[in-house]
Amino acid sequence: MTTEPMTTNVPPVGTLTPERLRAWAWHKQGLDGSLAGCTAEQVFARAGWARSVGGANPYLTLFARAGIRRDQVDADVLAHRILELPTARGCTYVLGRDDFGWALQLGRDAAEATVKVLGRLGVDRGEITLLEEQVLHTLAEAEAPLDPRQLKEELGDSVRNLGEEGKKKGATTTLPTALGILQSQGRIRRVPANGRLDQQRYAYELWGQPAGTLDDAEARTELIRRYLAWTGGATFKQSQWFTGFTVAQTKAALAAVGAVAVPTAVTAAVDAGLWLLPDDVGRLAAFEEPAGEQIQLLAGTDSLVLLRRNAADLLDPDSPEGDNIARKIMASLALQADLPDHPILDRGRIIGLWQYDPGKERIVPWLFHGATPAVTQRIAEVEAWIRDDLGDFRAFSLDSPASRQKRIDGLAAAAAGSVAGN
Repeated sequence: MTTEPMTTNVPPVGTLTPERLRAWAWHKQGLDGSLAGCTAEQVFARAGWARSVGGANPYLTLFARAGIRRDQVDADVLAHRILELPTARGCTYVLGRDDFGWALQLGRDAAEATVKVLGRLGVDRGEITLLEEQVLHTLAEAEAPLDPRQLKEELGDSVRNLGEEGKKKGATTTLPTALGILQSQGRIRRVPANGRLDQQRYAYELWGQPAGTLDDAEARTELIRRYLAWTGGATFKQSQWFTGFTVAQTKAALAAVGAVAVPTAVTAAVDAGLWLLPDDVGRLAAFEEPAGEQIQLLAGTDSLVLLRRNAADLLDPDSPEGDNIARKIMASLALQADLPDHPILDRGRIIGLWQYDPGKERIVPWLFHGATPAVTQRIAEVEAWIRDDLGDFRAFSLDSPASRQKRIDGLAAAAAGSVAGN
């Protein structure tokens, strides 16, 4: 695979500024209104799978891009049009049914890796294989999905307790490993306990998802193809982080899709640039940044931020607008891998942060440069949606109003300080 940047049909490096690249990624993510009216499956195909950690990100992903309400999302899950499945790096994402087979294939190595951990605790592969078969038999006999506690009770001594040593290695019993392997094979699936994605209580039922038709190399190639389409371009390291592929596997997949390295004003000095799909090179050259505001409130785990884990690129700490406090805090945020709060954005640029206070049923925002009418309107729209559809906005499974109160108070204080400073 060549690592030489492409120099034909590409805009000059100086024109690929942070502002333009932010707007380009914003467009590729469908946050510019281009996904309005699409189904959940179509959104995930275009913008990427939604990271699910027991939080509300999948719901906001769909509401922000296509205006889809929670009752429709839950109906899509119930009908298996979209599901939460373990895939790249063994992490769980919500994705459309056309991707189920090959996406599960990407998570099998991570599921099998836990067997090695158990092996160091004296558990051989045969014991896990037997437990897998017993889980399948138990679920086949059950009248309803069983949660882990119920499964453990039914399986009895077949589930081995791994004691203190296992606890230190993150494996208290053998059951999670068996369940993880069966999920990665599509033989069972997790069922949200109350039908909602924004919690972390699950039961399990038999499934029987057909295996994908791609071999491992083809599945890796397809993921890179999708990833570059979702992001509009990513560095080699960003691609490797999201996929979990080795250097050799990443190079092979990029070569297989004909990816082109395009130098930019941001990347030219540090690496080959952003790797783009061939068709996107010309599209980026012709892309024009939108002139008017396009405001969105997103989750901190939204695909715009998480796929490349590049929140720093979406911040503008040197902006002449705003007050010194805002500039200093933005500079501090730019040094962090992940945002501490949810972002408020305009055409791909983070212009503020927010949290939801369920006690007062309101969004607590901190805007770096003050609110425009468009910002105020979008905050009100998302606030009403959270209140009516979700009741709260959790970032992850253990998030709670009490645990985030310090962040809520911090945002309120920062906002008050900015007003006082101006």
